[in-house]
Amino acid sequence: MRKHFISGILQTAARLRRDESGISMVEFALCLPVMLGLGMGGMEVANMTSANMQVSQLALSIADNASRLGQTDNSAVAPTVGESDVDALMFGAMTQGSAINFEQNGRIILSSLEKDPTTGLQYIHWQRCAGDLNRNSDYGNDTDKNGLNGIPFPYGLGETGRKVMASDNQAVMFVEVFYRYEPLFPGILVDQMNFKKEAAFLVRDDRNLDGGGGDGLSGTPTSTC
Repeated sequence: MRKHFISGILQTAARLRRDESGISMVEFALCLPVMLGLGMGGMEVANMTSANMQVSQLALSIADNASRLGQTDNSAVAPTVGESDVDALMFGAMTQGSAINFEQNGRIILSSLEKDPTTGLQYIHWQRCAGDLNRNSDYGNDTDKNGLNGIPFPYGLGETGRKVMASDNQAVMFVEVFYRYEPLFPGILVDQMNFKKEAAFLVRDDRNLDGGGGDGLSGTPTSTC
């Protein structure tokens, strides 16, 4: 009886050893975590790269468009840019960034960098913002930290080695764009990330830099910081 029992176990073990019917399922189970991780990682990297590129393009577009404000004014007098022009610019930027939910997760800070004719210092004449992300400029504002008040920035605005300066009677539209990236798979591959892009364009045509309320903008400020 015992012999038959042991013999039966050995025969069953031999059959199981030769049986390869489930090998594909085992291999799939072993490979699935690796394949899933690679797939999720690829999707995350692609999405993050796309968002980063869109933020960069947004910064360039805002600075370029801001430098053209008032360009269509055909009067013989240098135009004064209005607050409504800046609002329209910000609205266009939010529309451009709608694919990445920029209005909810981003912040635009547009500064008019100019050269003070009396002191020769670089300063922020006016600054306007848009977007729900709570961020301030890394360089200053248009009141108590504008380059004339607070710490001066004699070499202009921008990162070290990439600073821009305004010349006499000219303005540089300097843009800082902040964006909070929400990962596709939060807490698994990457955590929330913050992007920042900068861009600057020299104002293309003559512009009345002192018109309006004295800061070069006419109308009631709405895109305040």
